[in-house]
Amino acid sequence: MKSAPTPSARLSKASTGITGLDEMTGGGLPHGRTTLLAGGPGSGKTILSLQFLANGARSSQEAGIFVAFEESSKRIVENAEGFNWKIPELQENKQLYFMDAQPEADLVLSGGFDLSGMLAVLEGQVHAMKAKRIVIDALDIVLALLPDPMSVRREIYRLHDWLLAQQLTAIITAKASGAANGALHQESLGFMQFMVDCSIFLNHGVVLGVSQRNVRVQKYRGSSFDENESPFLISKTGFEVAVARTLGRVDADVTDERVSSGLKRLDTMLGGGYYRGASVLITGFPGTAKTTLSGAFAEAACKRGERTMFVSFDSDGSEVIRNLRSVGIKLDGYVKSGMLSMISARTITGSAETYLVRIKLLTQEHKARCLVIDPVSTLSKSGNELTAHSVAERLIDWAKACGITLVCTSLLDEMASQTEGGSPLQISTLADTWIHLNYLVQGGERNRGMSIIKSRGTAHSNQVRELILSDAGVTLADTYTAGGEVLMGTMRWEKESAERLATEMAEVAARLKKVKLDAEEAELEVRVRSLQTELVAKQVEKELLMRSTESREQEVTRGRSEMAELRGADAHLVRE
Repeated sequence: MKSAPTPSARLSKASTGITGLDEMTGGGLPHGRTTLLAGGPGSGKTILSLQFLANGARSSQEAGIFVAFEESSKRIVENAEGFNWKIPELQENKQLYFMDAQPEADLVLSGGFDLSGMLAVLEGQVHAMKAKRIVIDALDIVLALLPDPMSVRREIYRLHDWLLAQQLTAIITAKASGAANGALHQESLGFMQFMVDCSIFLNHGVVLGVSQRNVRVQKYRGSSFDENESPFLISKTGFEVAVARTLGRVDADVTDERVSSGLKRLDTMLGGGYYRGASVLITGFPGTAKTTLSGAFAEAACKRGERTMFVSFDSDGSEVIRNLRSVGIKLDGYVKSGMLSMISARTITGSAETYLVRIKLLTQEHKARCLVIDPVSTLSKSGNELTAHSVAERLIDWAKACGITLVCTSLLDEMASQTEGGSPLQISTLADTWIHLNYLVQGGERNRGMSIIKSRGTAHSNQVRELILSDAGVTLADTYTAGGEVLMGTMRWEKESAERLATEMAEVAARLKKVKLDAEEAELEVRVRSLQTELVAKQVEKELLMRSTESREQEVTRGRSEMAELRGADAHLVRE
């Protein structure tokens, strides 16, 4: 970033109203000063300039004037109809005025020539409209009629001084070569870059057959600005500049609300599902069921009544619906009801920026709360390698700012080694949740495995699960380890069967043992009861014996007493 001695807050700026350009310039173009806009043919100079005037008239209530040296005003207005700026309405309200100043094709100069006459007419129009903005389009056309470089410089100075005197926020457009530095065609125009307060270059080129557009702010007196090139696109709403999140921007709202992934067991592994507004990345090789997982998420979102958009780069929407139906994911009804929008991105051509703008526009039109892009790695196809990462980064940033839950799949190179790795776009560090799918070839079978590599802000399982697809739906099964080796598929089934058989045999053995112990217990109980009966009998016999002995002794004693009495024995003898 370039810093100027005077803080940008002290410099009055005129907003362009163009997405991204105001962020690059720190608020807009210098108010009451001149900006040079240079670029090659078809780079978007006229569109940017006209959009600057239209937005100023509508948003800032600043009337504007468009001076056309190349195309007629009629053609310019007709070309702008597709952007829905309602230029004729602004003309009727005297908020926008066009001056046709195209030189005649057979014009022959005779004598001196300058811009003073045209500037006098413009001055009257400026005062009549109380205009604050002006565009001088294709100034190089009329300057080419001047006989020498000195005359060109004189008229440029005349124009510049007049613009400053009128305190107009001005844009002067001029043609530039296709060079990276945006060099102007005529050397005599080069000094304009030093004269103006702000200089912007537009570049339009083709990289590996793919159109690429970039804008760069070369200078901005009295203000800081973004010096780097930024991609831009001419969409149906006009000029749009792609910029990343800037310092000072308010963070997106965050919530603890969870949304289902479409698989109950995956929700459990994630501690309750994805966070609302999170970005989810699903990576894997071809055929690992990336689309299936994203389809399950889309179905779950539609069941919750949330409008969802599914963007497929690989197949038509009808094919995706048919294929997902084979694993129990039924999206037909939601498409018919309008809850789900299926987009075939193969119909979108152009750069990665084109994809981003179209996806954002379609998402906004559908008012989607959930978005699936399958696969996002398509952005890195030929011609987009240099911009794809930036596009993916801005896609995630935009989704977060809008509170949209984003699920992206990323295709890994099938020729690469079967190891867990990041996505080709290197956006795995940006994603909040990263789920990786892979193959495990074992016992003559190829089975699918799933693991959660990361999930920010929540506890999550570190276990590998086997992903099973069937007519009944998508399920996750535990994997088995034997001797440090993970078992899936038939080998897992055999392991499960062996464990079930072992469990059943153990249960049978336990039941037999129980029966045996019950019998022994019953036998012992019978013996105990028999012994108890015998004991009671012995105790009774003992008691009877003791009673009998005691009775006999008493009888003997009594008999002796009675005999003694009968014999008249002495008392002491009887007692003895």
